[in-house]
Amino acid sequence: MTFKQLVLVLKARWLLSVSILVAVLIAAGLTVLLLPSQYTATATVLVDGRNNGAFDPINGNVVPLTGSSSVILTQADIVRSERVVKRAMRAIRITENRQVRAQWNDATGGKGDFEAWLAQLIQSRLDVKPSKDSNIISVSYTATEPAFAALVTNAIVKAYMDVTLELRVEPAKQYTNFFDDRARQARDALEKARAKLSTYQQQSGITSTDERLDVENARLNELSSQVVSLQAIVSESVSRKAAAEQRGDRTTEALSNPVLVGLTTDLARQEAKLQEMDARFGDRHPSVVELRANIQELRRRIDSETRRVTSSVGVTTDINQARLAQVRAELDAQRAKVLRLKAGRDDMAVLEREVEHAQRNYDLVMARVSQTSLESQNNQTNVSMLRDASAPAFPSSPNVKLTLAVALVLGTLLAIATSLLLELVTPRLRGEQEVASKLGLPVLAVLPDASAKPGSLRTGRIVEQVSVSRNRLLAR
Repeated sequence: MTFKQLVLVLKARWLLSVSILVAVLIAAGLTVLLLPSQYTATATVLVDGRNNGAFDPINGNVVPLTGSSSVILTQADIVRSERVVKRAMRAIRITENRQVRAQWNDATGGKGDFEAWLAQLIQSRLDVKPSKDSNIISVSYTATEPAFAALVTNAIVKAYMDVTLELRVEPAKQYTNFFDDRARQARDALEKARAKLSTYQQQSGITSTDERLDVENARLNELSSQVVSLQAIVSESVSRKAAAEQRGDRTTEALSNPVLVGLTTDLARQEAKLQEMDARFGDRHPSVVELRANIQELRRRIDSETRRVTSSVGVTTDINQARLAQVRAELDAQRAKVLRLKAGRDDMAVLEREVEHAQRNYDLVMARVSQTSLESQNNQTNVSMLRDASAPAFPSSPNVKLTLAVALVLGTLLAIATSLLLELVTPRLRGEQEVASKLGLPVLAVLPDASAKPGSLRTGRIVEQVSVSRNRLLAR
């Protein structure tokens, strides 16, 4: 259908179209008059996204939510939540209103939860709009009374701020007892570790492992030096003893002994005197015989003294060997003692590390206890009131201008649609073009409109159309 045909259809059915449009406008007007006036109160709040997040009681910090938009959307959902709405209901004591309870009885027959039904009713009239480019949330509530709308809006905002604070504080409160128990367990573990370390120190006699071990190591080094020195002395003594057994008179002890030196000197003097007297008096002279006997006695005395002196070298060697064995035994005992001290030091170091670990664990738990205790006592929220709701002076609905404008548009569309539908059901020939297209016959002539005046533009077009039609007929 062309635009010209559409105009012809509307022109032919203008009375019906106007009737439909007027009916729609009248219905809209009656609706505006009959509907009760609705008032919308609006409050705005600011959400500080920097401090918003979930408290982590294990790590002791607040985990921020990712993305500013998600923060605002989350807060908007909290405002709409049943927890906030029920808290606001209790604050304004709407649940105690007999008329509201009567409405609930009429609507549900007294079945179900009254507070849940009332919360859903308030939620249906609650509008929460988060801002796209800021952290501001608008909270609106619509009611038939402006004062009640402002009261409910402010109550919901206050309940939202309280619930936001509770959501941050409740995890800390829930974990306070947990950390208290953990603190007691950590304190018990620390006391047990300390008691175990003290008992070990008393049993082993170790108080300062490093100092005592240094002393014992010094003693071990000293004994090692004595063993080395005695080994050298014993080796020398053994060599001197062997030399004394072979040539005792040539040993240093024998040569340095004053008795042997005196006896040797006397022997040399007596032997010289013997040679002189033997040459003078002969072998059988009594003086020679006596002198020879004295020389024999001196030699026996020298041999006896030499044996005595050389035997002292053996005794010294035995003494040195005994001292070496004793020092070696002391060295072995000291080495075993140092090893025991090292083992004790290792055991004590393990116990000390257990005490340090228990102390660190206890300090960490106590820090968490202190932090969760402070967090549970927090009374600051990250939501700030920018503008509280006040009783609106003008109703927000019904909007007369908007309603009539919408009714005008809808009535026009309905009138056009009705005319086109009737045209499809009962088609009519609205012009010479439809005669040619629908009937398949040529248009011979078009009668002039009786209402057209002679010489008018419309009459001229008709004459022109008649001439065109005549020419077509002649051409055929």
